[in-house]
Amino acid sequence: MPRPKAQTAALMASVDDVETQFYESLQRADLERLMAVWSDDDEIVCVHPGGPRVVGHAAIRATFEAIFANGVIPVRPEKVKRVEAAGCAVHNLLERVDISTAEGTQTAWVIATNVYLKTTQGWRLVAHHASPGSTRESPEVVDAPTTLH
Repeated sequence: MPRPKAQTAALMASVDDVETQFYESLQRADLERLMAVWSDDDEIVCVHPGGPRVVGHAAIRATFEAIFANGVIPVRPEKVKRVEAAGCAVHNLLERVDISTAEGTQTAWVIATNVYLKTTQGWRLVAHHASPGSTRESPEVVDAPTTLH
């Protein structure tokens, strides 16, 4: 069941528009703009690195509100792999997180998957799943695994 609209989100003409707004919102700690990229569907899902599955607008909003209480998230999407078909798109990417410390800038990597659906309001995010990555300078992207589990 769709949630009531708190505000009218801009029409998202492309998946890249949505993804750009999502990451810019993280970089600015802009909760309203961030929540505007999500679908109206009650079953939207978000998994933060090392965290539980969070379902629904209120729960997702609460997690980002808590995160933004600590400030912006200096994250940039890199090495995006895209699959799109019939009103659905999946982006798998590396999120580069640069954190300033007394010793200088530290970089951490997060592996993320974003799932988008084309709705009557344009493209919208329905799932964001982020897993802890690496602190290595140049994380490897393996296109063909050498072993399967």
